[in-house]
Amino acid sequence: MNIILWIIFGAIAGWIASIIMGKNAQMGALANIVVGIVGALLGGWIMSLFGAQGVTGFNLTSLLVAILGAIVLLFLVGLVRRR
Repeated sequence: MNIILWIIFGAIAGWIASIIMGKNAQMGALANIVVGIVGALLGGWIMSLFGAQGVTGFNLTSLLVAILGAIVLLFLVGLVRRR
């Protein structure tokens, strides 16, 4: 995917994950994009540990993997910030 699609994909995944985790009011658009892109990488890595495909393009399966990774990322950041 080119850079524009990664930004759009990251924004969507990060936004949905922030809503699920209850952090939507605390995050801006740039944070959603970063969380979504890093979440896509993290989700792809997690899926590869289970022998499944990660992010393969701009499709629903990849979006779900990216959202899963973004949720894990937000959870881990929340754990670190509590300390």
